[in-house]
Amino acid sequence: MKSRVETLTPPNTPTPIGPYNHVAKVGEHIWIGGTAGVDPATGQLAGTDVGAQTRQILKSFVVMLDAVGSDLSHVTHTNTFLQHMSDFETMNAAYVDIMGDRRPARTVISVRELPKPGVLLTKNLTAVTKERAGSFDDGK
Repeated sequence: MKSRVETLTPPNTPTPIGPYNHVAKVGEHIWIGGTAGVDPATGQLAGTDVGAQTRQILKSFVVMLDAVGSDLSHVTHTNTFLQHMSDFETMNAAYVDIMGDRRPARTVISVRELPKPGVLLTKNLTAVTKERAGSFDDGK
């Protein structure tokens, strides 16, 4: 019997640092696990500041979502694990640069440390496929 859970790490995304894939999908539901701001072309951090790392994470999310039939406009929730809450405003500015007017539900949590040296934050998200998109008033 084939599992209903599909997992993958798409090409042109950072290599996981542990035994996992970045993306899990069941039907129209998508989860992307903790992702750091690593440039997949170099394997190095996209920058030493939280803005550059945030932008890279969201660029990686675009590639991951596309691989499973979705995009940023179908994100339902994000979590941000921020090492220094003093970086909150800078992270927000970079988030808005990429997300534009999209405002999914979001949680920001301060963490003591992260597993990859130099990483200032990680993000994960939940989304749906483009086929599942609906609105509050569409009766679904």
